[in-house]
Amino acid sequence: MRVGFLTDARQIGGSEVWLAEVLPRLEPLGVNPLAAFPADASTRPIRRRLAEAGVQVVTYRGLSELPRPDLWIVSTWFPKNLARLLSELPRPIFALVHDQVEIHYPLGLRYAYRLGYRLLQAPLLRRTDGVITVSRWAAEFLTQVHRIPNVKHVQNGVDTGRFRPPGPGERETLKRKYRLSGTVALLPARFAVSLEKNQLAALLAVRGLAGVTLALAGDGPLYKPLKALATSLGIQNARFLGRVESMPELYRAADLFLFPTLGENQSLATLEAMASGLPVITSPIPAQAELVKNGQEGLTVPPRPANLREAIRRLQEDPALREAMGRRARQRVLASHTLEHTARRLAALLKEVL
Repeated sequence: MRVGFLTDARQIGGSEVWLAEVLPRLEPLGVNPLAAFPADASTRPIRRRLAEAGVQVVTYRGLSELPRPDLWIVSTWFPKNLARLLSELPRPIFALVHDQVEIHYPLGLRYAYRLGYRLLQAPLLRRTDGVITVSRWAAEFLTQVHRIPNVKHVQNGVDTGRFRPPGPGERETLKRKYRLSGTVALLPARFAVSLEKNQLAALLAVRGLAGVTLALAGDGPLYKPLKALATSLGIQNARFLGRVESMPELYRAADLFLFPTLGENQSLATLEAMASGLPVITSPIPAQAELVKNGQEGLTVPPRPANLREAIRRLQEDPALREAMGRRARQRVLASHTLEHTARRLAALLKEVL
C-alpha cells in the first residue's frame, strides 16, 4: 500500500514534526509512506530526518511533478492551498487536520471563529474523501457542528524515551543549567498574535507568587512585547527562555506544566509534559479534558489568573500531590499515547480506507 503524505508548509510546525515521527513507523505495519514537501529550504531538517529513517521524500514546485500513490493524505496551512490540491491531485484525498477547530475566545469571539471556520474551511473539508484528525473530540465536533462526513481520529503520541521523568538529582541539576529556582511552572508555546496560548494569564497568575518561577519557552511576534509588559508590571519571577533546542531537558527541569490554552486539537506539548511525569494545570476545554482528568493527571481550571494562581499554589504546597499526579500522567501516555499507538492506529485506518 503506497500512501503519500503531502504538506504545503514553508516552515517547520507541529504537523511536520508529526510526519517525521510517525511515517518511519508505518513501513513495518504494511504501509509504504511517501512524504512530499514544497521545494523550500526551511523544511530541509525534517526532510533529512525522514530520508535518514528510510522514508522516500520528494520536493515539488508543481503538483504535476508528484508520483501517484494509492492515497493522498494532505496537510495544509491555508484553505486556498487545500482547494488547489483538491482540484489538481488524483483521488482519493484525505485531509489531515492537526489545527484547532475551535478556539474558546471570550466575549463571543469564539463564535466568530466558528463562523469563519464554517465559511472558509468546512466547505473544503466536505469535498475531500475523508478527514483524519488527532482527537476524538475534534472528530465529533467536525461531524456534528460542521456537518463534515467521514471524519476519523488518530490520537497523537510522543516518544516516551525522549520525554521521561528526571532521574535522581537531575531536576536540580537542570534547574541550575537553565537558571531556574523554586517551584518551576513551565509554559512552552509560540508567542503568536492570535493569543490562544494565553501567556498573559499565566504571567498575571504568578505575579508576586513567592517561591514560584514561570519558565516561558518559545518565540514569535509577541515574545518581545510580552516580555516588556512583564517588566513594566514588575513580574520578577518570569523567565523568558526563547526557543529551547532541548525541550526534553526543560520538561525534566520543571515541577509542573502550566498551560492555560484557549484552543487545542490534541496538544503535543501537554502529552510531552505528561510523558515527562509533570502534573498539568490547564483549561477545561474539550481537547484538554480528553487528556487530563481533573484531580487525576492534573487540575483543569478556568484560564483566568485567579484560578491559575490558586491551582499553582495548591501544587506548590503539596509535593506528594505533584508526584502522584505526574506519575498518573505518564501512565496515561504509556497506556494510549505513544508513537507506536499512533502508528498502529493510523496504519489500521489507512488499510480500512483502501
